[in-house]
Amino acid sequence: MHYKKILLALVFISFLYNCKETKISTSEVLIIPQPLEQIINEGQFILNAETGIKYDDTFKISAEFLKSYIEEGSNIKLEGDNMISFIKDETLADEGYSLEILPNNIEIKAKTDQGAFYAVQTLRQLLPVHFENPNISPLGKMSEGQKGLSVAIPCVMIKDEPQFIYRGMHLDVGRHMFSVDFIKKYIDALAMLKINTFHWHLTEDQGWRIEIKKYPKLQEIAAYRNETLVGHYSDQPHQFDGKKYGGYYTQEEIKEVVAYAQARFVTVIPEIELPGHSQAAIAAYPELGCTSTGSATREQVEVATKWGVFEDIYCPKEETFAFLEDVLDEVLALFPSEYIHIGGDEAPKTRWKNCEHCQALIKKEGLKDEHELQSYFISRIEKYLNSKGRQIIGWDEILEGGLAPNATVMSWRGFNGAIEAAKQHHNVILTPGSHCYFDHYQSENKDEPLAIGGFLPLEKVYSLNPIPEELTQEEAKYVLGAQGNVWTEYITTSEQVEYMVFPRILALSEVVWSNPEQKNYEDFVSRVELFHKRLDALDINYANHLYEIEGELVLNENNVFYQLQTSSNGKTIRFTLDGSEPTINSKAYNNPVPITESVNLNAAVFNSEGKLGDTFSQRINLHKAVGKKITIDKELNKSYPGSGAAGLINGISGSDTRYGDKEWLGFWGDDIEITIDLGEETEINSIETRFHNGNGQWIYAPKHINVSYDNGKEFKINIPSSGELLIPIQILNAPKSRIITIKVPNYGIIPEGKQGAGNKAWTFIDEIIVH
Repeated sequence: MHYKKILLALVFISFLYNCKETKISTSEVLIIPQPLEQIINEGQFILNAETGIKYDDTFKISAEFLKSYIEEGSNIKLEGDNMISFIKDETLADEGYSLEILPNNIEIKAKTDQGAFYAVQTLRQLLPVHFENPNISPLGKMSEGQKGLSVAIPCVMIKDEPQFIYRGMHLDVGRHMFSVDFIKKYIDALAMLKINTFHWHLTEDQGWRIEIKKYPKLQEIAAYRNETLVGHYSDQPHQFDGKKYGGYYTQEEIKEVVAYAQARFVTVIPEIELPGHSQAAIAAYPELGCTSTGSATREQVEVATKWGVFEDIYCPKEETFAFLEDVLDEVLALFPSEYIHIGGDEAPKTRWKNCEHCQALIKKEGLKDEHELQSYFISRIEKYLNSKGRQIIGWDEILEGGLAPNATVMSWRGFNGAIEAAKQHHNVILTPGSHCYFDHYQSENKDEPLAIGGFLPLEKVYSLNPIPEELTQEEAKYVLGAQGNVWTEYITTSEQVEYMVFPRILALSEVVWSNPEQKNYEDFVSRVELFHKRLDALDINYANHLYEIEGELVLNENNVFYQLQTSSNGKTIRFTLDGSEPTINSKAYNNPVPITESVNLNAAVFNSEGKLGDTFSQRINLHKAVGKKITIDKELNKSYPGSGAAGLINGISGSDTRYGDKEWLGFWGDDIEITIDLGEETEINSIETRFHNGNGQWIYAPKHINVSYDNGKEFKINIPSSGELLIPIQILNAPKSRIITIKVPNYGIIPEGKQGAGNKAWTFIDEIIVH
């Protein structure tokens, strides 16, 4: 492969008034997602009134998309003799293509219309951004009195095909609902980035969003909640807005969306949650829930008004299965997708444990417990869908109690579910919360809109490898791909959906499409910066964090330095150490900054005209353990490794809200033992640390910790139960010591009635400060 980088501006416009022709020259080939092979050659193809298009019915969708895109984005009519030709090539992969731009013609070769469509999306990125929206350009659509528009496209040869067959994006409309027009805009964006699956999360505790004609109460009752939680779930006491909220998509609207997606080679997979996340349906039809007698409802429930996990779930009785089969029959008529997502996550077993019918069913079917009852439930639904020629996808909890025979597992609680399922020779889709949950914060900027928590910057999305290293080459074949998820508890508008999705979806598109050996984050960022102009033209409300700064403490021969970097190229970082705001006259950063005492560092990115982006602020606490030796007796969790063990004594505390940042260390279900070697016997006045306690994200502070020293003294510090998000710990009157050992027992199993009930709790620990 040969790559050539031409460092010219993307668009150069020159007006040739004498001939009344406007020429636009595109000079860079910066495609997202990165093609498999691209060779830039000498010369240009001139797209103008002399250009035509040639295709047969094999390529009807892709060719007509291109024709419409060019003609609606400019005054060019494709009726000339210099052809853009669509050519069938059986040697290519189903979704593969080749795009060759020559001085006199353009050839798009593909085996399928879908492959050709992806070639068109690549060609689209070689055209000026005003083709996306001619109203944004001073050129607009050229008047009839002018000769016309000419666009010079660089000659290039591109061969391309995806790494994974499943490339997905999700949208939750149960918590907050979005218009059909926005759903179409969302699908347009997926198609542009060669993402081929839209996972539509249609049912929830807080709202049922799909019309089911046989059960009108789903539209009348389940689709509406009386009010909605205000602020974050962790805020106490809970406040509500007192406003009725809801709605649903009619079957005609769903047909419209599905057809729209099909015309862009996007498969729409519906999700009908079961057996959990079903309180809205039970509010409409109480007989679907459990009781102590199994014959009538336990109590009348309402559509949920706050976020979390709720104990009222479907009862596994015949009338429930009849209801679900009826619902699924109407769903199948609307969605032609091979897969139907049935949820399967976060289903508390409290009702089942106290239900005579459930306990009798467990005994009758020879099941071990309620987890196997859930497997029985899901297997029955799977068997029904298999009989209709469909397959199920479920969240990784469907592994518990035994996996349904033909199920595909969507692994969200990390990578373990994917590993387990692939080793059982089940297909898997990776969507770990640590790398794929776009409802998490994407910046440490305190002005970011309210989010559920966590921290998922662009670079971490880009770092995802959908094939866990624990899998053999044979087992890796069961990995279908990866998906980004957008849960909307705290996302109330379509503009905010876009802000949370873009540009992280650009990173995901490259993860699932491009050759991992070609991944280069610095190069990717340069393409993202350019792609922002296309997003502007498309009126997509993206988050721009490219001018933010990252900092890291580094050691060199026992000296402490602080290193700054930004992902954008050609800019200058300027900083101060006294807490003042940096200006264009502040000191320029060229080398790591020596740190000889605790300081408040501020820094920002500047170009020649002034400041770009927000100010980066960091308190650097030069305490006695900074740079010393630290060990942890457990392997770091690959989802939340922070900055490694050394990150616990690097002088930098983690974010107050973003537990997934590089300073917090997360462990799932593990008791951990941390040992700090100060190098010599040291006078210790106090030790401080803190634990995250975001119960809604399955994170629990430990009930106690043990701290011991090399003189044999040991202290047990009890940690009182608290609803606070952050639990600080301070140990006073510590003895003189060289070695500090901190034992942190995991909280244990999350109790019933809580989010994630029955699962192991996460432990998140921050900086250990030794004074």
